[in-house]
Amino acid sequence: MAYFTDNSKVSDKEILTWTTFGDASRELAQNIVDSDFTPDIVVAIARGGLVLAGALTYALGVKLSDAVNIEFYTDVHQTLPDPVLLAPMLDIDSIKGKNVLLVDDVADSGRTLKLTVELLAQYDTNVRSAVLYTKPRTIILPDYSWKDTDKWISFPWSDQPPVTKSVL
Repeated sequence: MAYFTDNSKVSDKEILTWTTFGDASRELAQNIVDSDFTPDIVVAIARGGLVLAGALTYALGVKLSDAVNIEFYTDVHQTLPDPVLLAPMLDIDSIKGKNVLLVDDVADSGRTLKLTVELLAQYDTNVRSAVLYTKPRTIILPDYSWKDTDKWISFPWSDQPPVTKSVL
């Protein structure tokens, strides 16, 4: 299992910095507000959507948040055959009948986003989705997207290996 995205083998990539991420998350929040959608809860697709979901909860003034854990990407351009739901599972009872903003970092193939939208829709929710990036090959278009790209994306939260214990 890859713990970070080793994108050193990708030459043509979109590089998102922390500063640009801050601007992008505010722009995305403004688009959501301008559309007259008011989420009751923000649900992140973990792990990629966690950072953006946190930023959007603050930008939108939403206190309730949760996450659904899904594994799909294992490395650069490498995926499992299908997205897999992982425990712990989402608290379904808390989202019934709510306006849910589903958040991920990118709609690449769209398979993870589609799986999660369909899962949430089963529970009498009004689901809208938001991502930073949308790729042209996605099978589902998110309701809100900051930017379209066909490049591999280097995110600031996953472009370095995990921190290890310092050697004294």
